[in-house]
Amino acid sequence: MSSSTAEPQADKKLTAAVVTISDSCASGQRKDLSGPAVAQFLQKLNFEVVTRETVPDDPTKIQNLLIRLAREVQFIVTTGGTGIAARDFTPDATVAVCDRLLDGVAECMRAEGMKKTPLAALSRGVCGVRGRALILNLPGSPSGAVESLQAAAALIPHAIELLSGKTEHKH
Repeated sequence: MSSSTAEPQADKKLTAAVVTISDSCASGQRKDLSGPAVAQFLQKLNFEVVTRETVPDDPTKIQNLLIRLAREVQFIVTTGGTGIAARDFTPDATVAVCDRLLDGVAECMRAEGMKKTPLAALSRGVCGVRGRALILNLPGSPSGAVESLQAAAALIPHAIELLSGKTEHKH
């Protein structure tokens, strides 16, 4: 194809889905504040947030949703369920559906979070790849979610480029 068809592609927004994982939000007992905060931050990073969904802390439901969304968007961001409480299943469900994990991204988020609170070390959030989609787990608090995403933000576009097959190195 000519280069003129490649140029509009460069201006195309990256696609994302935001998933809030919370029993109380899914049942309507609590208003979701993290999902909208993450979606707003993604839009500032030039992502088109294609969908926002809420699912309870259920491993099978989380896995099924991640599998479906990985066919639809380039970047899936989850918020919630990353701690050590009995109903925190998000990292386990993410690992179960990923082809590969990107440990460095999660380490980067925790290291940045620990500058504000030592409790960030209790986050079990992971980052992984399913097919050509990147999946990133964020904490459930609105500020923790946005700060964690901000810590990883510079890595995400390049990771998505690599997953889409753009593997040329610039000198």
